Amino acid sequence: MPYTADGGRPTPSSEELRARIPGWGADLDPADRPSVPREWPPTPAPGSHWVKPERQEQHGSRERSIEHLELPPVFGTSVPLRGVSGAIKRLAYDRYSEGRAAHWLLLLLGDRVDAVGSHARSFLTTRPDNPITETGILAETMYSGWSSRFRRRRVDVKHQWLDPIIVGGPWLVALVGGFLGGRRVLRMLRH
Repeated sequence: MPYTADGGRPTPSSEELRARIPGWGADLDPADRPSVPREWPPTPAPGSHWVKPERQEQHGSRERSIEHLELPPVFGTSVPLRGVSGAIKRLAYDRYSEGRAAHWLLLLLGDRVDAVGSHARSFLTTRPDNPITETGILAETMYSGWSSRFRRRRVDVKHQWLDPIIVGGPWLVALVGGFLGGRRVLRMLRH
């Protein structure tokens, strides 16, 4: 029977559903719920001196999802947010719920901005990033890389042509941008 605007069939009662569907309503009465013993409040394990760990000392502001009232008792501090990527990630945490795509897309954008910044900072050091060895391009010529790419049972054969663009493209753009920027700086210095 199709659904109609007036609601169609009347909603069956709990007794009718319980008689017709085995196990229906098992979670209504706590005595019938199989998970009730697991829902009891936690008790300290033998030898433990706490139920909830002591709160970690907080220095400065920390990113916290808007769904949560407070930070967990223990949180990571090894990579604090900083710079433009940190501002993008703070925006994701401050404005959007974890259930929204915007939250995760802003976190991805912040991560990519951080990666670009790390590559740029590496050129200011004595050991800059090496795109030839760090992208795995040399593996194409060694260890049967080339022949393994063209086996018939590979699932990713259709998009393999994109791999060099995705991996090498940002390096090429950075190289061209650096060249054009350097040329512009030299022209400004000459005039």
